[in-house]
Amino acid sequence: MSTTLHAKLGCIEIALLFAVPKNTLTKHQRKWHSAFATIYCSRAFNLSSLSKPKFTNTKIPRSPSYATLTVEPDNEFEIDQTTLTDLVKERSLNQLRELGGVEEIASALKTDAEHGIQGYGDAQDIAKRVEAFGSNTYMKPPAKGFFHFVWEAFKDLTIIILLGCAALSLGLGIKVHGLKEGWIDGGSIFIAIILVISVSAVSNYRQNRQFDKLSKVSDNVQIEAVRGGRRQQISIFDIVVGDVICLKIGDQVPADGLFLDGHSLQVDESSMTGESDHVEINQTQNPFLFSGTKVADGYARMLVTSVGMNTTWGEMMGQISRDTNEQTPLQARLNKLTSSIGKVGLVVAFLVLIVLLVRYFTGNTQDENGNQEYNGSKTKVDDILNAVVEIVAAAVTIVVVQFQKACL
Repeated sequence: MSTTLHAKLGCIEIALLFAVPKNTLTKHQRKWHSAFATIYCSRAFNLSSLSKPKFTNTKIPRSPSYATLTVEPDNEFEIDQTTLTDLVKERSLNQLRELGGVEEIASALKTDAEHGIQGYGDAQDIAKRVEAFGSNTYMKPPAKGFFHFVWEAFKDLTIIILLGCAALSLGLGIKVHGLKEGWIDGGSIFIAIILVISVSAVSNYRQNRQFDKLSKVSDNVQIEAVRGGRRQQISIFDIVVGDVICLKIGDQVPADGLFLDGHSLQVDESSMTGESDHVEINQTQNPFLFSGTKVADGYARMLVTSVGMNTTWGEMMGQISRDTNEQTPLQARLNKLTSSIGKVGLVVAFLVLIVLLVRYFTGNTQDENGNQEYNGSKTKVDDILNAVVEIVAAAVTIVVVQFQKACL
C-alpha cells in the first residue's frame, strides 16, 4: 500500500475519532481519548508529509550546452620570440618590411627607440621581458667531477697495457718467488699506475675548475644600455629583449638585434662564419647584428631582439654542450702523439720479448758462471720460470719507459 493511501485513510480515521460523542465517556476516558487523538493525528501528519514528492535527488536530463572560451596568450608584447629569431637568423629584409621596419618592431616590444625601455627602476618591466623572451645566459655542460677525470685516465690505452703487464708480472712473481718477495715487481707497477692516475686526475680537475672560474669572470662584461632615457652600464647577463644597446669599436655584440642608428659600423663575424672580412652594417641593406661578433669600426645603437639560447650564438653553444666529449685540436694532437708513442713502445717490447724467448729456448744465453741456461729436459722447471719472468720483466720495463716518455 502506498504512502499516499495511508495518509488518506489516516484522515478518515481522525474524522471518525473526533466524531465520538463526549457525553458517553467518563472523565478519565475523555483524557485518554484526547491523548490518543493527539498522537494519532501527529502520526497521520507525518505520513502525509512523506507523500509529497521530493526533488532534491532527482536528476533532470538536460540538453548539452557548449561555451566557447577565447584564451589570450599571457604575453603583453605584440610580437613573439619565434618571429624575432627567424627575422635576424635569416637576414630577411622582406619580413622586416612586412613588420613595418625597426621602429615598428621597437613599438611592438614596447620600447622607445630613443629612450629605450623603462627598465631604470622598473623591475616589473624587466621581469616581464625575461618571462616572455628569456634571459641573456647560455646553457653550459654540467661541471665534471673528480671521478670523471679518474675514469678518463683509466681509459687511456697505455694505462690498460700497463695494468696487463703489472698483473702478469705480479702473478708470475708470486708463483716463482712466493708472496713475500714475488709481489714487489708487479706491485710496484700497480703503485706507479695509481700515482700517475691520481696526479693526472687532480691536475685536470683543478685546471677545469680554474677554467670555469675564469670563464665566469671574463664573460661578465659591462655593456652600455639606454634605459628610461639614461645611459648606464649593465651586466651583459642583465640585457633583455627590447633593450637599446650602444656599441663602439672593440665591443662584443651582446645579443642578436637590429641596427637603429650609427656611423660606419663594421663588425667581425669570423666567430660565426669563419670569414675574416669585416661586414658593413647599415639601416637599409644589412641591419642585422649577431651575438658573439665584434665591432671592428664605427659606432651604433642596436635594438635587442633575441637573448641567451634564442640567439644564433646560443644555438651554436647548445650544439657544443650536447657533445661534451669533443676535444680541441691541440688535445686531439697530443692524444694522437701519446697513443703513437705507446703503440711504438708496445711493438718494441713485443719484439724484445720474442727475441729473448727465442734466444733462451735455443740455448744461446748463459748464466753468471758461463753455463748454458737452457739445456732441454735437464733444466729445472723453476729455472725456466725464473728466466721467463726476467724476460717478461724486461719487456714490461720497455713499456713503462715508453709510457713515461709519453707522459712527458
